Amino acid sequence: MTDRVAGRGLKRGALARRTGCNLETIRYYEKIDLMPAPPRTASGYRVYDEQHVARLRFILRARELGFTIEETRGLLGLVDGGTQTCAEVKERTLRHLADVRAKIADLQRIERVLATTAASCSGDDVPKCPVLEALAS
Repeated sequence: MTDRVAGRGLKRGALARRTGCNLETIRYYEKIDLMPAPPRTASGYRVYDEQHVARLRFILRARELGFTIEETRGLLGLVDGGTQTCAEVKERTLRHLADVRAKIADLQRIERVLATTAASCSGDDVPKCPVLEALAS
């Protein structure tokens, strides 16, 4: 069986290999309407074209950068509607960046607490443990 359907496009497996995306993830993106449903051949094969490849790469990159499904949907909506402006995309990106920075700050706080708590633990075979006490307080 070939990766192309009668020279018309790619099968889902070929799309997955070409983009590095899992087959089930592609199915999921189609199910939630993030990816448009591809046309089908008479025998029922889905046929993906270069626009599907580009869209899936966009989605994967957005997800890689931490955009949520809904944030990604919003960005795609701007592109699909042809209404995007650099100002609007920048505003959405800055909002996302603020969320990322807040998460980083939370992780740094967690790191400090864990490092301090672990440093106060002797690691000896004794029942009293500062780590457990810190978790219980």
